[in-house]
Amino acid sequence: MSPAREPETAPPPQPPDHGGREVLASDDIRRALKRIAHEILEGNKGHADLVLLGIPTRGVPLAHRLAEAVEAVEGTTVPVGSLDITMYRDDLRTQPTRAPEPMSVPRGGIDGKVVVLVDDVLYSGRTVRAALDSLADLGRPSAVRLAVLVDRGHRELPIRADYVGKNLPTSRAERVMVRLQDLDGVEGVWIA
Repeated sequence: MSPAREPETAPPPQPPDHGGREVLASDDIRRALKRIAHEILEGNKGHADLVLLGIPTRGVPLAHRLAEAVEAVEGTTVPVGSLDITMYRDDLRTQPTRAPEPMSVPRGGIDGKVVVLVDDVLYSGRTVRAALDSLADLGRPSAVRLAVLVDRGHRELPIRADYVGKNLPTSRAERVMVRLQDLDGVEGVWIA
């Protein structure tokens, strides 16, 4: 009789092979989003008139996760949507083949609401500028805030995040890669 074999299990998903180092693991991302949710609620004095709008691609699942964290604290759902910034980008002349991103604005719109824009990485500020232009076409919120998972610096426009998961000083030559389980099958933040 041969010895019993252990059942084979699939190896866990591996991080992207980019030669980089991991700066946030899955648990770190979860903790950062939970903290940001608390900060948003504290700054807004609760969930009233709050709307979360994710900037595609990875800002959308992050906005949904923030909404879940807010619901865990407040016991009520916060409207979540996504914002199409494609036609507002300032690089369309150099990259005219961009396809529009899906957009979904929560029922009730954004007029008079506190809108929190959610993105994965804040770098030059140009994506946020495009998001603000897109938002202006949708209505007039009472306030607009910005929540990002990573702020890597190197701003080209006078834009700053109100809520930051991790400040990550980088050089312009480095790349910051955010991977989320929902989209990429692996979760973490790497710098290469």
